[in-house]
Amino acid sequence: MPVLALVILIILVALVFDYINGFHDAANSVATVVATRVLTPFQAVLWAAFFNFVSAFSFGTGVAKTVGSGMVDLKSVTMLVILCGLIGAIVWNLITWWFGLPTSSSHALFGGYAGAAVVSAALNHGPHRAFDVIVWSGWIKTIIFMVAAPLIGLILAYVLMIGVFWVFRGDSPRKMDTYFRKLQLLSAGIYSYSHGTNDAQKTMGIVTGVLVTAGYLQTFEVPIWVILSAHAAIALGTLTGGWRIMHTMGGRITRLKPRGGFCAETAGAISILLATELKVGVSTTHVITGAIAGVGSIQRLKAVRWGIATNIVWAWVLTIPAAATVAASTILMARLLFPSAR
Repeated sequence: MPVLALVILIILVALVFDYINGFHDAANSVATVVATRVLTPFQAVLWAAFFNFVSAFSFGTGVAKTVGSGMVDLKSVTMLVILCGLIGAIVWNLITWWFGLPTSSSHALFGGYAGAAVVSAALNHGPHRAFDVIVWSGWIKTIIFMVAAPLIGLILAYVLMIGVFWVFRGDSPRKMDTYFRKLQLLSAGIYSYSHGTNDAQKTMGIVTGVLVTAGYLQTFEVPIWVILSAHAAIALGTLTGGWRIMHTMGGRITRLKPRGGFCAETAGAISILLATELKVGVSTTHVITGAIAGVGSIQRLKAVRWGIATNIVWAWVLTIPAAATVAASTILMARLLFPSAR
């Protein structure tokens, strides 16, 4: 296949991943505002999609550079590696979407990318050189935030709920929710904004990595058309919604009121924007799940359905190795069918 045609194919697959990321993670952006009945599902996804796209014009491309060149050595990456990595992430996303599990599209992408790169290095240079392609500094930051992100979301949401109860201690719950039904429009918008600016950058990183690998770019600088395409794809995906996952996020972890939805979304947005500022690709799913659990536990620990939360955590743990396995299997099959492919 000509190089240009392969580049176009991989970019299209990357945008498909971004679209799937949008509808897979749409639940993160809208579950709380729908669960509290502040917006209808259709209104909520329109609101989220708008802020997903608007976020294209802020926060730069630091996360894109980390994903594209800070986790796997670009010198050892081929276009086949990138294509198989994307396939691994897409397959795992679709599996977890079907079962309604709010797993991380980001970690699926990281796992798929790394799994394909490691197998490719093993086939080209021998098993003892397989992990030479991994940039460990980038993975250390990712693993730290894998644990820290949901904890930060949980703690911030818990603290915000305490603050809300203190400020409105003289008001009835019904009066409180009158205020927070309006405030939740703001918090949902900010959360969707943070989701867009962090998650779309991951696709930007992959697409820019393809352009560098193919020789169309000399340095890793994200072109404006890549930025706009990635944000358009994730916004379009958000518009189609992810209702299976929304049911889990919005109602099965804990019951939400507008004040709780506001605190969860605000805590999630702060956590994600902090990670974006630090140029780390964080899981927006992990963050909002932790924040929802933090809101639920403010009254009593039993208010959180920890059995559901445990299933979600297991899905999180499996995401990177599962996506890596799919990507590794894909590249092995490709090399078997097309021995000259690299």
